[in-house]
Amino acid sequence: MRKGTFLELCDLLSPALKRMNTKMRAALTVEKQVAVALWKLATPDSYWSVRNQFGVGKSTVGAAVMQVANTNKELLISRVVTLGNVQVIVDGFAAMRFPNCGGVIDGTHIPILAPEH
Repeated sequence: MRKGTFLELCDLLSPALKRMNTKMRAALTVEKQVAVALWKLATPDSYWSVRNQFGVGKSTVGAAVMQVANTNKELLISRVVTLGNVQVIVDGFAAMRFPNCGGVIDGTHIPILAPEH
């Protein structure tokens, strides 16, 4: 991800992710929360590994991932994902012999043979 994209994402999520410092500890910045979440979601690293990478607690990694994902879902997903006319999409896939299909993820077609029974 480019730095500009990362900073724009942080700006968009900032109103919901910004936390206040307490007498006990300083709050994680929005940038660090987003970086922790993106790292965890983009790599197969364990919570322990991400914890070491960013110098935060293991539970903080889990909380950051959930908060960023939920905030992203609430604030941004409707800006990025649009379905268009669903019936036209389903009919297009049906014409290509993929009935009841509304989309594809990869585009690789792997035939799966069902067991005889």
